[in-house]
Amino acid sequence: MGVEEWVLTGARVARTSADGVRVSRPAAEPVDVHVRDGRVVAVGPDAARAAGARAERVDLGGRVVVPGLWDAHTHMDQWALARRRLDVSGARSAAEAARLVTERLARGDGDEVLVGVGFRDGLWPDAPDVALLDEAAARAGHPGAAVVLVSGDVHCAWLSTAALRRYGVPWRADGVLREHEWFAVSPRVNVVAPHVLDAWVDESARAAAARGVVGVVDLELSDLLTAWRRRIAGGTRSLRVSAGVWPDHLDRPVAEELHTGDVVPGQGDAALLTMGPLKVITDGSLNTRTAYCHDPYPGLTGPDARGVLSVPPDRLVPLMAHAHRHGLRSAIHAIGDAANTHALDAFAASGARGSIEHAQLLSPGDVARFAELGIVASVQPEHAMDDRDVADHYWAGRTGRAFVLRALVDAGVRLTLGSDAPVAPLDPWQAVASAVDRARDGREPWHPEQAIDLDVALGASVRSRVEPGQVADLAVLDADPWAQGADLRGLPVAATMLAGGWTASRL
Repeated sequence: MGVEEWVLTGARVARTSADGVRVSRPAAEPVDVHVRDGRVVAVGPDAARAAGARAERVDLGGRVVVPGLWDAHTHMDQWALARRRLDVSGARSAAEAARLVTERLARGDGDEVLVGVGFRDGLWPDAPDVALLDEAAARAGHPGAAVVLVSGDVHCAWLSTAALRRYGVPWRADGVLREHEWFAVSPRVNVVAPHVLDAWVDESARAAAARGVVGVVDLELSDLLTAWRRRIAGGTRSLRVSAGVWPDHLDRPVAEELHTGDVVPGQGDAALLTMGPLKVITDGSLNTRTAYCHDPYPGLTGPDARGVLSVPPDRLVPLMAHAHRHGLRSAIHAIGDAANTHALDAFAASGARGSIEHAQLLSPGDVARFAELGIVASVQPEHAMDDRDVADHYWAGRTGRAFVLRALVDAGVRLTLGSDAPVAPLDPWQAVASAVDRARDGREPWHPEQAIDLDVALGASVRSRVEPGQVADLAVLDADPWAQGADLRGLPVAATMLAGGWTASRL
């Protein structure tokens, strides 16, 4: 049996507001933190007094302790897969992406299907083309190789002729599948033996724990209740998981009478898995030019010139109402301003509670509606850094109302921060840095008027407090994030504690 009681001495403990909205700079004087049976017992200069003789003592040497971090929007299977796939995110053209394919195939790694991830073609000088991938394979000495390149936003994919044939997709000159067409194919591209995928997810969970993460909201498309029960039983215990459910699997939690936030039975004494929200995608994404907007995209005509409304209100409202009747919150993907308007309308019409995921482009009046309806804005600040240039082009004249974190906070809207991994890395410090600095890679801040302060960004990244009676989910930092000039993006984490046990430690 592991250690059940700890005394962490010399801790500078961050202060969290009662509503959890702000995590503030710790007092200068270190204190002790007494942990027993997975919970914080006491915090203060005399906290060790009630500790038992067998309590393990760890000197933190004045390090900052914050509540353990959460990532409020992940796709854990896809993140685990992406960490092992060809990275084409640096490609600045279709031709450059094809060259990366040639280099990988020439190494002869033996993949039956070569899958690459991360391309962003919104500003490429050339366009994806089947012939480019076919020629790339031929140059590597593997003519006819099946190649699938998944976009950075995961809303489209670019396939070679052999890949189109393999997955039964009618040939097309560009080889690009978008939205529902791609979502129908992607599960077959992502097929991995469950025990292999579980091992990769476990490794990804451990990597997240090393960055101070104690929990994720997993919104993967698969049957997450089954997958995470199996993983926890198999020893994956580095994270708490709130498991979302898509409409195709909604009957499962309804039949089990699971409400959002309930501990899911069948995981022994771990209690790490809880029921998450209903997830619905209502529109596309910016880079794929499918986010549903009030105005057309420059240069696009036809029925999809304003993007794609994947789930219209007449389907969305009854679906959300059904979930609400069964105790499930809703997490509604909406990126374009028109999609966000529809999502807010659906919350109002259905009576559902929950969040809008992404909320990237908002009409001015809709910011206040988030607050009026009590809807959480589940945002991914790193997307603003990835998309700033493509937004300047495709949302020209509208970027003053894109990624409006400060406006949402000022309106009284509750924020939660996430990564949308694999779209951005599962590392809350990157999200915090982008929210606070609105900058990356040495560039000038983008719309700095929409930056939020560090206290709010951290408050949007945690779900507990370092206080008596709270779960002992803690992150011990090797640098003070409130210090002048602190490197938030690469902030070093010394250790992570989950429910009173270390999931990562360099102490």
